[in-house]
Amino acid sequence: MKFCVPCLFGIEGLCADELKRLGYENVTTLNGQVLFSGEKKDIAKANINIRTGERVLLIIGVNAANTFDELFDAVKAMPWEDYIPADGAFPVKGHSLKSKLQSIPDCQRIIKKAVVERLRAKHKTQTLSETAAKYPIQFAITDDIATLYLDTSGDPLYKRGYRPALSAAPLRETLAAAIVKLSRYKGKEIIYDPFCGSGTIPIEAALAATNRAPGLNRSFIAGSWNLLDKKIWTDAKDEAKSCEYKGDYIIHGSDIDPKYIEAAKANAQRAGVLEYIRFETADAASFNPAQTQSHSTIVMTNPPYGERVMEKSEAEELYRKFGAAVREHKELKMYILSSHTEFERTFGKKATKKRKLYNGMIKCDLFMYF
Repeated sequence: MKFCVPCLFGIEGLCADELKRLGYENVTTLNGQVLFSGEKKDIAKANINIRTGERVLLIIGVNAANTFDELFDAVKAMPWEDYIPADGAFPVKGHSLKSKLQSIPDCQRIIKKAVVERLRAKHKTQTLSETAAKYPIQFAITDDIATLYLDTSGDPLYKRGYRPALSAAPLRETLAAAIVKLSRYKGKEIIYDPFCGSGTIPIEAALAATNRAPGLNRSFIAGSWNLLDKKIWTDAKDEAKSCEYKGDYIIHGSDIDPKYIEAAKANAQRAGVLEYIRFETADAASFNPAQTQSHSTIVMTNPPYGERVMEKSEAEELYRKFGAAVREHKELKMYILSSHTEFERTFGKKATKKRKLYNGMIKCDLFMYF
């Protein structure tokens, strides 16, 4: 089987490294996605273990699509009956980019019709009730090439299940996991997030430190498919749990708003990592991390951008105060995510290195200070 893992732009390499460490072959990076080869059991394993990918798509077929007739014939020739039973539901959605077939509703209609005809013929039935489990079909038409997938995840993978109540400007869990990876945190350093909000970065750091699979506490749409034995999911979860470990991790999360701290504690509890994180109400303008001889200290944080949560001038003033506070601690490594175009100026220090990332649709920079 061939799979596609869409991911946020800028973290394709991190996602590819994850897949290689999980033992997958033919791992290839493209813009906003990573491809790999696997088996049936890997539908469960990949969904449960991937930290930086958005979902796991099973590739059904790839074909030229210059006309609607060509699209119809290509989709009808694909082996849908190998995956979708006669009573399976199969909603269709997708996108088209730089292609002749621009109308998404028309593409959906043509693909749906082609799959219906194929399933009727192969299952030897005139009716497809679509009353059983869902097998969501996705399509991507780029440069007149159509790729058809089955979505095995359902809800995107950044929905870990530990954060039901979002903060005002949530950081996507997959991006938080990417920041943790970029920091090269191995569980030995002291971690601080002085703008922790609902706790996403500290929680993802704790999940990484304990090697706890991010998908253990949620379900996936492919879990209801006839294609997969339930034991595949049980075995994948048992294998993931057997790879966990405990340690004396020092992870701090703070925020000026006490209601966010309470939400962060509840989220960490749901994620199973509250014992490793120390949450407290504190003002980032007075940030003063404890230092030890035996541990280096990493700051990983996502301060307000001045776009959705607070006004731009307020954000700039916050950056100035936070910058003044951390300049007293020259030994800190810092990874600060912001979409503010004047962040370095207002923070008061030029980054050692920058990396362009996306928080959802918001273009950001990860400002790295070593």
